Amino acid sequence: MFPTSLKEVQALGWDYIDVIFFTGDAFVDHPSFGTACISRWLQKAGYRVAVVPQPNWRDDLRDFRKLGAPRLYFAVNAGAMDSMVNHYTAAKRLRHDDAYTPEGRAGQRPDRAVTVYSKILKQLWPDVPVVIGGVEASLRRLTHYDYWDDRLMPSILVDSGADWLCYGMGEKPMLQLTKAIEKGWSRRQIEKLPQLAFFRSGRNVGAETGRGSQNRGRPWPREWEGPADGVSGRDEQSEVLRAPASVADPFLLHSYEECCKDKRAFTENFHHIEIYANMLHPPVLVEPVGGGYVQVNPTCEPSTTEEMDSFWDLPFTKLPHPRYKGKRIPAYDMIKDSIITHRGCFGGCNFCTIAAHQGKFIQSRSEESILKEVRKLAAMPEFHGNISDVGAPTANMYGMTGMDPKRCELCRRKSCLYPAPCVNLDRSHERLLRLYERIDSVKGVRHSYIGSGIRYDLFLDEKGFVDKTSCPYLETVMLKHTSGRMKVAPEHTSDKVLGYMAKPSFRLFERLRKEFDSINRRNGTHVELVPYFISSHPGCTMKDMQDLAHHPALKGIWMDQVQDFMPTPMTTSSVMFYSGIDPRTMKPVFVERDPERKRAQKSQFFKKR
Repeated sequence: MFPTSLKEVQALGWDYIDVIFFTGDAFVDHPSFGTACISRWLQKAGYRVAVVPQPNWRDDLRDFRKLGAPRLYFAVNAGAMDSMVNHYTAAKRLRHDDAYTPEGRAGQRPDRAVTVYSKILKQLWPDVPVVIGGVEASLRRLTHYDYWDDRLMPSILVDSGADWLCYGMGEKPMLQLTKAIEKGWSRRQIEKLPQLAFFRSGRNVGAETGRGSQNRGRPWPREWEGPADGVSGRDEQSEVLRAPASVADPFLLHSYEECCKDKRAFTENFHHIEIYANMLHPPVLVEPVGGGYVQVNPTCEPSTTEEMDSFWDLPFTKLPHPRYKGKRIPAYDMIKDSIITHRGCFGGCNFCTIAAHQGKFIQSRSEESILKEVRKLAAMPEFHGNISDVGAPTANMYGMTGMDPKRCELCRRKSCLYPAPCVNLDRSHERLLRLYERIDSVKGVRHSYIGSGIRYDLFLDEKGFVDKTSCPYLETVMLKHTSGRMKVAPEHTSDKVLGYMAKPSFRLFERLRKEFDSINRRNGTHVELVPYFISSHPGCTMKDMQDLAHHPALKGIWMDQVQDFMPTPMTTSSVMFYSGIDPRTMKPVFVERDPERKRAQKSQFFKKR
């Protein structure tokens, strides 16, 4: 177990610590928690890692001092959620509990936790690098709309003062960065590593290039690339740390200041950011701000199956830290018996941040790696035979890729499913069905459930099932992997609103219900279909919600799953909410911003039908 106090460090006999993590969550040594994933991965590489969970930022800052300074750097994240989403509802009301804190206590982390923790560490240890990451930092890496302050904010790098931002899934980039810092690489050398972002002072890029709409995407001046010293990032004694291939040809975005003055500039920026975030080989992004610029390097290559297996083949205890003995952590209870099969999502929903953080390309574990974890779980004394979830962001994307990888390398689509499924996408569920069967055959497993979301447009179109594996998949999930209710997310009934969400037509849900009811009749079962909906999404009017509440296709269905739209950083929907412009078309879109009318939209859902 990782030490969290000086006493625990001394018990290990350590005379130094390489990396100290500060996180807004309680520390749980489980692969569902990012801090545990990165800590275990660095530990495997031979580094000494300590964790300070939920440090007290209100007192004399003793939690930030107690372990001293690390040999290499401080690592900071807000936890598994953005701290503002964790703290506030869509109506901006303070939540009264926190699932990631012992006993669900609220108030154990600050608002904008990454910024608060980073500033404190920089104040106490100005010469020690601070590396930020996780969901909060990743989705705020460039200019973004902040719903809670109702304004545009610059990159979190500007306010936090952090030295480096590692965005997305961090095993590979964090290990590369750690080794580079240990080897004493210069700032210029580190700036070439993939999946990093950083702020640098200097001349205003926009002014230097005569930045205007006609210059969008023009490479920055040659002198901004750093010294032409031949540094490639190659370490001849060990592995190769590869610099992004496109580092010499960055894409120049509108400046933060320009975005604040002109909503169209912000909307244009996001359109390009989103396109490049979903490309396999994007360019470097550069965004001027103040007297400098933020640079975001491209991601590492998607992890191979072998790499994914190695991320899970680590000695996770799958338990909360012993310091919480006798205390309940609600989030842990929800995931302790779950199995993650893959990362990424190519659904491309406009309100979702999964692809922005995990990537569009599916990175799957091997069946053997998953089964190995299932066997370990089944052998744990706390396990009672039921796996709560076999899935990921979208459960039935496991193993799905393009049939021709070369076409994927050139693709610029945000979604492989909207506005229509990509013809290059292999939608077969054969591999997933085989995996479910093998999991259920493991000794000690009574039931394995699918608690993650399921995209029914992967196995259905408006004419019916798309291939020979589609009907068996739906029937298998319904009858063997659902505990009475199968939850899906049509999100709305209006095709106009669904267009703004980048979701398929509601006619597809009607087809799903037809097939669902047919399977129930055929098997004499009573599995229920529970749909999720969103109110007050950009483009949604009061009439749209009234029509949803009374839609005939929903008659007889359990209806209690609706949430008010919450704009979160780095989504198309939040950009529409702020700007009133659809980034895909640059055309106006209706947005309901009045809190009372937003509540009224949601209330339509619960009126007697």
